[in-house]
Amino acid sequence: MHPLLRYTLDLFEPYHAPAPVPKTLKAPETIAKEPRQVEGRLAELIAPASFRHPRANRESRLCDALVAYEFKRGKRRTIGFSVGPDGLVVRAPKWVSLTEVEAALQEKSLWIIRKLGETRERHERLVSNRIEWRDGTHIPFLGESVTVVLDPRHAFGAAGAELRNDLALPTLQVGLPHAATPEQIRDAVQAWLMRQARQVFMERLDHFAPQLQVQWRKLSLSNAGTRWGSARIDGSIRLNWRLIHYRPAVIDYVVAHELSHLRVMDHSPRFWDTVRSVVPDYAVLREQLKDESVPRWQ
Repeated sequence: MHPLLRYTLDLFEPYHAPAPVPKTLKAPETIAKEPRQVEGRLAELIAPASFRHPRANRESRLCDALVAYEFKRGKRRTIGFSVGPDGLVVRAPKWVSLTEVEAALQEKSLWIIRKLGETRERHERLVSNRIEWRDGTHIPFLGESVTVVLDPRHAFGAAGAELRNDLALPTLQVGLPHAATPEQIRDAVQAWLMRQARQVFMERLDHFAPQLQVQWRKLSLSNAGTRWGSARIDGSIRLNWRLIHYRPAVIDYVVAHELSHLRVMDHSPRFWDTVRSVVPDYAVLREQLKDESVPRWQ
């Protein structure tokens, strides 16, 4: 093998809760350090499967699984593997032979199959958690399940919906006819959730700001796919409205996180000490932002 040849393992992360350093980037190193017997055990547990990239132009059998992958040549010095929602992509320098590419695939086959399996499972969980917008569907609100019920008799004023906790289960009554389209139901529910988010966020900002001895000046709601919040030195705070799906303690962590940036505009130890001063269990709450049961909005 050419002495310049190295293996670059890149894991593409499609919708994760935001973290300073994605832990999954350490996966290749972890696998490399496992004992041979552990690798053998893992190989025994891997059931025969197949993975096919929609733009596949080559295939290989890895750990008894047929993997059809997209192969690309380019100006680079390493063979690179990336596992994403579509499957495996292999990139190689122009001077590397297909035999060397196949050898690299076999060498990292356990890691590749594991990541392909994890990605497939995650995609299936996300699909199963998509909301079917209809009468009687369920949505998470402040960590609890709420049933959406269409009620054409009421318009519920400007809010368009009303949360009732006096029934057997929490119910969000939406002023729409039973013939409403899924898009109409989704838009009405989202509008209500965003109004609730703004109210809850403002209350929690006002709660934590005095404790942190900072002053926030403006709140904006965002719909970012991979970011829960941001703060600017002028006191402007942006929070993702989808946080309203989580229980209040998780919302408190994100609010305290952004307010702490008004004192420390980085993620240094002093910053985390600031967060800890008002949310001692912030590390546990931060992990809960990765909860994949929270629906994706499309």
